Parts: sequence; structure tokens; C-alpha cells
Amino acid sequence: MRRIEIGGIIFYQSEKLNAFANVVHAVTTRHGGVSPAPFHTLNLSAHVGDEPARVDENLMRLHHALGLAREATVDASQAQADRVAQVTAQERGTRVKGVDALITNERGIPLMLRFADCVPILLYDPAHHAIGIAHAGWRGTVAQVLTHTVNAMRDAFETNPRGLVACIGPSIGPCCYEIGADVIAQVERAYPDTHETLLPRNGATHLNLWNANAVQLHALGVEQIEIAGVCTADHTHDFYSWRRENAHTGRFGAIIALT
Repeated sequence: MRRIEIGGIIFYQSEKLNAFANVVHAVTTRHGGVSPAPFHTLNLSAHVGDEPARVDENLMRLHHALGLAREATVDASQAQADRVAQVTAQERGTRVKGVDALITNERGIPLMLRFADCVPILLYDPAHHAIGIAHAGWRGTVAQVLTHTVNAMRDAFETNPRGLVACIGPSIGPCCYEIGADVIAQVERAYPDTHETLLPRNGATHLNLWNANAVQLHALGVEQIEIAGVCTADHTHDFYSWRRENAHTGRFGAIIALT
């Protein structure tokens, strides 16, 4: 991914998605907003203890930098699960409850989700001009929210996974994501071949969320996959990390829109 700054807002963009002029997207950092510590500065969530007015200003700055209409953006009250919602003009400017993925083929409706260690995944179907965004923590990954998202795009828009472009964005990496026995057991049930997902390190077991989600994409036939390979817990100067910052932190965002 490429690091970009516009008007003081620093964000990352996918090299693969940048090839398409009709797709606007970004994975934000913590730079360019007005929130004080511990949310400094571009916190995008009003549900972590930050002042709502500051979050509103941060959202306005982000949308202005990207040339998107904030009043049109659709987001979600995420549930760490596997539900996917198709967004139409009727949902323009609303929050969808209890879902961790959004899809649309409507122009001018940005889709946005929030993160602090979980994996943001951006999807684009250039053949049918459709987009998707997914939020995959360990629970969503085990529940295969990404597989459900791609299948929802296939059902709604006739997306062929082989033509899909996918970007797995910054999240907690295998370097920092030590997990316990209960999570190990669930990962083993979801991924019988665990050599790409569970990694032994210094007597502990670490989870590779990037590879776990890439495995889902490969199984569906997706060929164009970009993995940012940036660990949020190891780069708290750029990103919020729920684990590294002991849960008292902000949220960065991932956003994608058809123009």
C-alpha cells in the first residue's frame, strides 16, 4: 500500500485499487485530526470516550480530503460476526446494525468501517462495478466473514471471484498476535490446515490474520490479492491498536466508494 497525505490527513491506498479511476478508497491513520490523547488525532469513533464534536470534525476532514460526501456514507455497528449487508440508495447516510461487511454497486455511496487491530478488507469487481468492505477480527475470520462477503457480491452482482481485486489492509500482525487455547481450538476447527494461520513463537502460538483471510480468498478463486503487511500493534505511531494500547484508544477507518 502507498502512504499519502492530503490536507494533513495521512492515509494508505492500495496499489491494485489505484489502477481504477472510478474507485476512491483509503485506510486512515491516526494523523490529521483534532482529538486529544489518547485518541490523537484522527479518531473516527464516537463510542470510545472521545468527544462527538471532535469525531465529527475528523470525519469531515477525511471526507473532504477524499472528495467524498460525508452525508452519503454508510457505516455499520459492527458485531465481530459474519453478517453482510447490501447497501442501496435507501440506506444512503445511515448506519447498518449488527453487520461486519457492506457491499454495493451504487455510485456515490461510500462504505466505511472502523478498526483497531482487526483486519480491513477492501474489494472491487471491475467487471460489474461493485465494491465491498469487511471487518475481520479473529471471530469474523473464523466465521469466514470474508467468504460470506464475496459470496454476497456473487449473488447480488454476479461477481466472478477470479476477477475480483482484494486488499487486506493494516491490522495486528503475526508478530504481535499471541492467542490462547480457546482461540487456537476455534482456528483449528475453521482451518484444518493451520500451517498458514497458526505460528509457534517462543513457546506461544501466534495467529496470522492476513494469511487466514488470504486462504479464504484463494479458496474462492480470487487471484488479485494485495496484503499490506503492516502490523498496527507494531506501528502505533500510525495506527490505533486495541491490544498494544490496552483497549483505551481510538479507531481508524477504511472507506471505499464508486464515483
